[in-house]
Amino acid sequence: MEEPGPGAAPPEGRGRDERSLEALSLAGGGGATTAAGRQLPEGRRATLASALELEGTVLREGRLTQFVANNLERRIRLSGAPRGEPPAGGGGSSIPAIDPGALQDVVALAGQVAAQVDELLRNVHCGLQALTALSVGCIQTYRDGVESLGEAADLSIRAMYALVARCEELDRAMQPVPALAKRIRDMKGTLERLEGLCK
Repeated sequence: MEEPGPGAAPPEGRGRDERSLEALSLAGGGGATTAAGRQLPEGRRATLASALELEGTVLREGRLTQFVANNLERRIRLSGAPRGEPPAGGGGSSIPAIDPGALQDVVALAGQVAAQVDELLRNVHCGLQALTALSVGCIQTYRDGVESLGEAADLSIRAMYALVARCEELDRAMQPVPALAKRIRDMKGTLERLEGLCK
């Protein structure tokens, strides 16, 4: 912490810290005081540093002073304890004793939960097997349908080619028909003229 200037008024929290540090310095038994009972600034700084060194580690860099307290965990625990409650002595824990019956109940419940989890996993496994078998059946049916569709499409294409070939043959076979139709018309006209002459 940095020391305030000579004309600066210390805040309320800083005043409390300084009073506690004064108590530490008085407990350490060092430092000269004035007639009013307050220590001189230089002597006070030296006395505070020596008193703080009894409680932890003091590092000074110019006007900056750093303090690391010994047994910091215990001090934090004591500072967090409710007022009026006696602190645990010797750094002991305030955790109550463990009930063996509660532990047995926890073990029994854990066994029940483990059995239920095993049963759930078995049910999930059976369900997954059934779903897998159903999926395999659907895939096989789809494959058979695709194969049948391919065969049917191939047969249809072959039949269509055969029909086209037959139509071409029929077209070639029907080429003499127009000439034959013309001859039939000519013969019909000739017969009509003969009938007219006979009348």
